[in-house]
Parts: sequence; structure tokens; C-alpha cells
Amino acid sequence: MVRASFWFSWILSLQVALFWLWGTPPATAFTPEQQLVLQAWRTVNQAYYDESFNHQNWWLTRDRTLKQQIPNEEAAYQAITKMMATLDEPFTRLLRPEQYRSLKVNTAGELSGVGLQIGVKADSKSIEVIAPIAGSPAAQAGILPHDVIVEIDAVPTSELTLDTAAVKMRGAKGTNVSLLIQTADRSPREIILIRQKIELNPVTAELHTENGRKIGYLRLAQFSAKAAQELSDNITKFKQQGATAYVLDLRNNPGGLVQAGVEIARQWLDDGTIVYTVDRKGAIDEIDANGTALTDAPLAVLVNEGTASASEILAGALQDNGRATLIGTKTFGKGLIQSLFDLPNGSGLAVTVAKYETPNHHDIHKLGITPDRIVPTPEISLEAAGTKQDSQYVAAIAALGIGS
Repeated sequence: MVRASFWFSWILSLQVALFWLWGTPPATAFTPEQQLVLQAWRTVNQAYYDESFNHQNWWLTRDRTLKQQIPNEEAAYQAITKMMATLDEPFTRLLRPEQYRSLKVNTAGELSGVGLQIGVKADSKSIEVIAPIAGSPAAQAGILPHDVIVEIDAVPTSELTLDTAAVKMRGAKGTNVSLLIQTADRSPREIILIRQKIELNPVTAELHTENGRKIGYLRLAQFSAKAAQELSDNITKFKQQGATAYVLDLRNNPGGLVQAGVEIARQWLDDGTIVYTVDRKGAIDEIDANGTALTDAPLAVLVNEGTASASEILAGALQDNGRATLIGTKTFGKGLIQSLFDLPNGSGLAVTVAKYETPNHHDIHKLGITPDRIVPTPEISLEAAGTKQDSQYVAAIAALGIGS
């Protein structure tokens, strides 16, 4: 009995000693709010692509955070947000329950609001447009890729996170939101948009006849869960209708599900590497084609400064394998991959888990992909895309050997 009491006292003393050394209580003493913070810390600790955690002691960051007063869930969110900010990498972030639900809905192919895909500008940390969604209020108002959003409803975006900015632009159909937009060197201008329910139909498909030849024109707006199957169905239909070449339009496609990009690459490539992913250990994972290409007909791909993320994976795979000619302007340059992780209370984390490289080991992040043929982006309406008014489309037809 004396020995059992001795061991119990020794273990308790060890716990107290560890608490004194590390400054945080043993796991059994954590409040639910602290446990939420700790789960967020553990997720980043295990998954984040930069093992140096922005050249900081990530354990020390944990202990400093847990020493704070965290009396409620809101305080926990603020603590997690502050902890993530030390990584100085905007794509790794906390998603509160409403933001997490919204992000999952978006990748499923539905969206409500003004129709803007946004990111954080690398040099200034300001919120910039990756691309407007085709047919959305933002696209109809002429908002362009790389435009900076200075204010949302008179609130400076310097005071907002990426996700709170996105939430502020969403809302009930028919309601207004005011954006102060900065385009390049022009003076900021106010744009008032009316929110709409935006249907993300990922694929627009048209069978064109150019100089007696049938051309399958496929515009891909986003890599949603539905995109690969819809594109496959349309390629199969165009083959049956006698298409002899294809134009794949990835302009202003901000990306989405990386797996959808891989599946679509396999629809065009029978063999070869699609993409390399590089994790925190420098380990390279190779994702390859698998012999399931739907057609070997000639292919031209349209890209521009709004072509980002999964779109760049697809464009890089087709270019480096010599499967397609890329036409347009240099792409956006987002080469980091995020995964989503659930937290216990319905919130979640988006965590950058790897970066990707093209089959020829080109690093895309902040660099983009340079097309085979540079053709400036024309100032045309969405309805004119893929017509003779569209200079990039005309250049793609010429690259396919079907010029007028």
C-alpha cells in the first residue's frame, strides 16, 4: 500500500513538474475551449508542409497560446486565428462553422453571393481577385483577375481575414454589397453588386464547325465535384458527333478540387506524369495517367491570368507531356495544396499540406505557367468567348491547323 501511494505521488509530482517546465497543464486538465485550440495545433503540427513552421518553435507557440485566458468558444477561435497567423501563409486558416459549411457547399458546385474567387496578394497581403465566376454579378460588373478589393461595405479588407471577406460578400439573393475595387494603377472605384444565387455549371460545351471541321469547344469554369463527369460526358458526345479536334478553355478558372484536375487530365492523357506533389519532408509523390484517355485528337488549351491552382495542374500536365498547345497569357501562380480537417465543434481547418510541380518539375507557385503562344486576353463579353471575336480562340484554331 505504501509502494502504491509512493508511485501515485511520484506520477502526480511528474505531472506538476511538466506543467512547470512547459507552462501548460496535463491533457486531463484542459477545458473544452483549450482542447479545441490543442486539436487545431496538433493538426497543423502533423500536416503542415513547412516543417520549420515559418522558422519558429511551434511547441512554444502552442504553450504561449494555451497560457492565455480562453473562457469561451469565440476566444478559442481568436486564439487559433492568432496562432495560425504566425505561419504567415494565408491559405492555412481556421474556418468557423458557417465558413466551413460554405466552403464544402462551394466545392459541391453551388454558390450564393456575388461570384468572386479571392486570395491574398503575396507582396502586400491585400485581398485580390483570383477570378470572377462566369455569368456572376462580379463578372458582369467587369471585375478582373488581380483586382484588389480595398473595402467591403466600407470596411477595409486590411481588417478582415480571407474567409471573413468571403462571408461579407455572401448574403440573401437580391441584397446589395458595396466593393471598393483597385485595378492596377487606376483610382479605386466603388461597385455596388446585387447578390444572386449562382449556379456553378462547371462545363460549357459547344460543337463548332471551323473550315469544314468539327471542333469540340469545352469551357471549364471550376473544378467542382461534378466537373470531371460532365467533361467526360461531353467529350464522349462530341466524339460520336464527329469532332476531330478540341479547345479546352481554362480562362478565369480559379481551381477547386485537385482530384478533379487529376481526373480530367487522365481524360486527355493515356500515359505520363500529371503532377508531382512535394511534402514537408521533401518527399515527392508522382501522380500519373492510367491509360483511360477518352481521345487522342489534337487539343489546344486557353489560359490567362485567372487560371489558377487545379487549372494550372491540368494545363502544366498537358503542356509538359506535349499533349496540348497552350494559348493566352501567363497563369495566376498558385502552387500550394490545401486539405480540409474537421474540428470537434463543426469548425474546420484548411491546411497547406504540399506544393506541386509540373511533370518537368516547374514550380508554379508565384510563377505561373507561360503559354506556348502568348496572345493578350481580349476585352470581350462572356457570350463572345469561343467565337471569332475572341482572339485567343482564333489563335487556338490556328494552332490546331484549322486557320481561316
